[in-house]
Amino acid sequence: MFSLNDKTIRDSFVNASRKELSDLTLPAGFAEIDWAKLDYFGWNDPKRPRRAYVVVPVGDVAVGVLLRRADTKPASRAQCSWCQDVQLPNDVVFFSARRAGAAGRNGDTVGTLVCSDFECSRNVRKRPTMAYIGFDIEAARLDRIASLQIRAASFAEDISATA
Repeated sequence: MFSLNDKTIRDSFVNASRKELSDLTLPAGFAEIDWAKLDYFGWNDPKRPRRAYVVVPVGDVAVGVLLRRADTKPASRAQCSWCQDVQLPNDVVFFSARRAGAAGRNGDTVGTLVCSDFECSRNVRKRPTMAYIGFDIEAARLDRIASLQIRAASFAEDISATA
């Protein structure tokens, strides 16, 4: 992922009002983020427990999406829709997002199950367990990274679509 700064992040949002953007709080340690280890940038708002943000590279453009966390956790252990890690070391929660433009103003939303603290980039970089002799672990890891990037970008494009 390419480096982001405060202004780039705020300018990237496609489904947030000016008021919501002015209330946006960046996470602690923002200046120390290692962008090379991220496939997207996501965080929970430290001041608003049900609000979260994700900025996803779509091509060479950053697309920011304001998310709302569901009040309750899934009844059973859910799998993250983005990293699809079967050995999750973390919780998965349901997030919804208003669509951009008129659709969002009319209440149209999109939902997804994502790692609660947006740990997907770390999860897909773990070495998978060896499935069988001859299994190329590094190729599998690289495939998981590429798949995460595609799924996150697809979500951002879905939110951005105004037609």
